[in-house]
Amino acid sequence: MPAKSLDVTLLAHTPEPLSVIYAAFRQCYHAGFVGDMWPRLMAGEISREQQAEFVDKVVLSGHVSPVEHVSFTFAIEGVSRALTHQLVRHRIASYSQQSQRYVDASNFDYILPPAIAAIPEAKARFEAFMGEVGSAYRDLKDMLESAGKGAKAKEDARFVLPQAAETRIVATLNCRSLFNFFEHRCCRRAQWEIRALADKMLTLCRYVLPEVFRTAGAKCEKLGYCPEGEKFCCGKYPTDPKAARL
Repeated sequence: MPAKSLDVTLLAHTPEPLSVIYAAFRQCYHAGFVGDMWPRLMAGEISREQQAEFVDKVVLSGHVSPVEHVSFTFAIEGVSRALTHQLVRHRIASYSQQSQRYVDASNFDYILPPAIAAIPEAKARFEAFMGEVGSAYRDLKDMLESAGKGAKAKEDARFVLPQAAETRIVATLNCRSLFNFFEHRCCRRAQWEIRALADKMLTLCRYVLPEVFRTAGAKCEKLGYCPEGEKFCCGKYPTDPKAARL
């Protein structure tokens, strides 16, 4: 039952993502059919730079719905159930999570918060409790199996598992949902674990589609000021929009 660390793999994304977004935007303002334009895009007759410049201008104007045509699929492991409870609140997305009903957690791994790891006494107590939980789970599963529950024993034994229990999940989000996710979860006020996940996901998105994700991240990074107000501001940026323009 060791502590686990975060790992994120980009499984797939929409092919030719910039061109798909460009075509979707152009259809909004173009009298013709972008299906006829597509071969020209694939042949490079409209350069990536030209596409990026057009997309950037339209996005800055506030018209962002066409970016929804492009999506990214991530495989995520080394995260806690506490994290995925936050992640699935981002509803315009698809999730496939490892099931505690079907996967035996007799030797479950867990996530160790850095703040606890930094205090030897706290770390020892945390790890001891994880061991106690594992023992309770195994005992309950054995009892339920002996009572005839069979494979369904895991279904009820899982009720003792902690939020620290490691889980794995596949998540698919379109670009617009990712913008929203990064705005909230890359913020310094976000919980440390999901912020680390968001940072890794943003790095992968920028590698594939830098033209679209270059300004993605916490709201303050794009605005130049903190929209959270004095009470919640971390201090990195001013809270007054006028001060940001000075």
